[in-house]
Amino acid sequence: MLLRNRFLLLLALAGLLAFLSLSLQFFSRWLPVSLQLKTEMQVFPEFPVRLIQVGQGREEGLGAKNRKRIMPEPLTEPPALNPLYEANLYCNTPGAKERSMEGHAPPNLKLLSVQVIIRHGDRYPLYTIPKTKRPDIDCVLEPGRKPSHPHLTDFISHMSKGVDTQMDGTLGSLPRLPNHILCEMGELTQTGVVQHLRNGQLLKEIYLKKHRLLTSAWTAKHLYFESTGKSRTLQSGLALLYSLLPNFDWKKINVKHQWSTIFCSNHCDCPMRNHYLEEEQRRQYNFRVKNSLLEKTYINMAKIVGIPTRQLRASNPIDSLLCNFCHNATFPCTKNGCIDLEHFKVIKTHQLEDEKERYEKQLYFKYALMATHPLLNQTANRMLRIAEGKKDELFALYSAHDVTLSPILSALGLREARFPRFAARLVFELWHDPEKANNHYVRVLYNGEDVTFQTSFCRDQLRSSKRPLCPLKKFSTFVQKDMFSSLNSTSYYDACHQRLF
Repeated sequence: MLLRNRFLLLLALAGLLAFLSLSLQFFSRWLPVSLQLKTEMQVFPEFPVRLIQVGQGREEGLGAKNRKRIMPEPLTEPPALNPLYEANLYCNTPGAKERSMEGHAPPNLKLLSVQVIIRHGDRYPLYTIPKTKRPDIDCVLEPGRKPSHPHLTDFISHMSKGVDTQMDGTLGSLPRLPNHILCEMGELTQTGVVQHLRNGQLLKEIYLKKHRLLTSAWTAKHLYFESTGKSRTLQSGLALLYSLLPNFDWKKINVKHQWSTIFCSNHCDCPMRNHYLEEEQRRQYNFRVKNSLLEKTYINMAKIVGIPTRQLRASNPIDSLLCNFCHNATFPCTKNGCIDLEHFKVIKTHQLEDEKERYEKQLYFKYALMATHPLLNQTANRMLRIAEGKKDELFALYSAHDVTLSPILSALGLREARFPRFAARLVFELWHDPEKANNHYVRVLYNGEDVTFQTSFCRDQLRSSKRPLCPLKKFSTFVQKDMFSSLNSTSYYDACHQRLF
């Protein structure tokens, strides 16, 4: 009798579980994507995941299409080249707690200055794929919408009070906040703002609270802030600065305008730099046309969109598709079909392979040396002044682009560095040993990772010294002399104006 009762109980439980399973399958079809994502993250808590939203309703006047969902992608380092993994890193979606090595040095050293070069945060595409619907992304900041940040509400309020700030050139006419219901081309998104609020908060904990780099008595002379003339760079810099110095005094802020994306200021006349850039662009073209799979992918996508293949390539589809990917939006569809994840993977894989060949051919490296010397020279000179006892510009911030950061990484010899993601940060720290007056050291960090001993100027220092630190002298010698040895020259001017034959 007891066995019979247990059997009936198990049978009832099995029936209940079967009913719940069918109910959940039916109900999940009507769940909002964000709730589905939350549910799936609970199922796989050890893996951060991202999903492409399933298309619902009608698009472009077409019937709803059965779109395949992307399976959860673990963000642990894959053993081989993985375009989806790399794309996830590029998106830099706020969420995971970030590990940072900024501010780490032997306890007897004193931090003297910090210089930070950032790429702007997540933005709306600069290009559109012709004859497709633009990604529907709202650029008005709403603290209640994800991703958000504890400082977002106060940041929005503080940006409306900046009437007394000094901004060079056209910067004063730019909006301090993204403000369009449908983002404009290249506009910073809420994700982009949050990324730099997070950056600023992280740097505040390390440099202000731990090392007291800027005390409450800081003045305008202690802070240097330079931005290009794009709203996305200005807004990114202001977001980082607000989290670093909450409710800062606008009267202490003086934003310098940089008209060049490589920050060459008054030293931009460099014919040989332009020559190597043209050679690099020619290499890129030749590498692309040799890729038969990429060409077939472009042809197929062009047929879907209904435009010539050449026009599709010119529209730089990866820029637009990355926006869809980073924001979990469906890829574009037309009456001829849909651009899908396989198209995206082929183009992204080619991008990654191109970066590898770019390093091997060295044309970009020579361009990078000449493109970045003015900014690196300014960085080194500021360190040398502070090492001599000057107290100006203890914290310097350059708000820039991927085309600013990428050549700097190349010029420094950082072979393993990934292409700058949204809200990437490159940090130069200056340290001093108080017991030895002339002992100053430099640390270089990229997205929180200490890459000092991966740089060409300090690669051998770790093996040759008992103390794992890089002397400032090595960095200054690299900038003032060694950068030109690869160019068979002795100065920036000579390298820029040497004859080809």
